[in-house]
Amino acid sequence: MPIRFPPVRLSFAIIAASLLAVRTWSADKPFVPVPAPAWKLPDLAGREVSSDEFKGKVLVLDFWATWCAPCRTEIPGYLDLQRKYGKSGLVIVGVSLDQEGPDVVQRFVASQKITYPVVLGDDRMVEAFGGLAAIPTTFIIDRNGTIRFRKVGAMPADKFEAVLKTFLE
Repeated sequence: MPIRFPPVRLSFAIIAASLLAVRTWSADKPFVPVPAPAWKLPDLAGREVSSDEFKGKVLVLDFWATWCAPCRTEIPGYLDLQRKYGKSGLVIVGVSLDQEGPDVVQRFVASQKITYPVVLGDDRMVEAFGGLAAIPTTFIIDRNGTIRFRKVGAMPADKFEAVLKTFLE
């Protein structure tokens, strides 16, 4: 069962847990597939983005923040995966948990040349996905809308790609 934090302590708890997650990734227990919750969040331009937009796609949903070192190290790998498998139905969506507002995230996205969609997450979104023990936390959602894989912490790009490919076939 994931660790759940009260909303007022979420930010501090995620920061603390993220520092511990630098070298760790999934999971002590086998992951049991579950239906992904529906969600709607604003993107960096304020446009509402919905999970409905990604039906029939393989969705990588990455909860991250600009200040999170392990999150930052994974971004180049996600950009490569989007380029490599976008035509095969892969969509990567970054869910920023920054609380400094969209300007901070926009500057970071521009500096890193992030081309995949980035939305602004909130406590409700975190709770819908079962709470987070740390960031980055990343989900792979299959074409039928089922969460098939969850990783907590950074994972080497080649290992994540190997897992991802099984859902793209």
